[in-house]
Amino acid sequence: MPRSQVAIIFVLLCLTVACSPRDFLTRRLATDLIAGSDTFKTTQQFWLRTGVISNKDYTSPEYVTLRRRGWITGNGVSCPPEIAFPPCWDMVITPLGVDALRDWVSATAASSQYMSVPVAQRELLAVTGIHKDGSQADVDFHWRWAAVNEVGAALYARNTEYGSTVGFIHYDDGWRVIEGGPAKVNPSLSDALKNAAPVQ
Repeated sequence: MPRSQVAIIFVLLCLTVACSPRDFLTRRLATDLIAGSDTFKTTQQFWLRTGVISNKDYTSPEYVTLRRRGWITGNGVSCPPEIAFPPCWDMVITPLGVDALRDWVSATAASSQYMSVPVAQRELLAVTGIHKDGSQADVDFHWRWAAVNEVGAALYARNTEYGSTVGFIHYDDGWRVIEGGPAKVNPSLSDALKNAAPVQ
């Protein structure tokens, strides 16, 4: 084999090895980085409060849904001093609710009025656009909540999609999603998820 062919093969091999798949921000890489991030994978928690609660909590969409399912019920009571505006409600979990919430009732019922119930996880639907500007990029994506149990299915409509934009930065080892901390120019993933808007 002539020396020029060996040199060309060697140069091409070096260039191939020097470029990582993370050096090119594609929709596939953006999808993998967003879906694999700890912020995106965090399970949504619903905090259920029993005992005396305000009317604001009692009439919230979540509590109304749980009451309609027969999982909680409330009786009108006088308000304690820490709740400024009446009416107040004594919220209890019904026998149906104990069945639906069985994994969380037993763990917290004796020690607290508050119970944390995992209800949903985010599901990435699609990366819809990438805008690169040098070593920074904005990535638009759509996602929705996917219920992890019966309570989540009651609280989150599966057909509601959200649109978010997250910032990416290109480092020496490739592109990375901005997970949190103070946003420089591009929004972090936690800010993008908090500021998500329903997709029309």
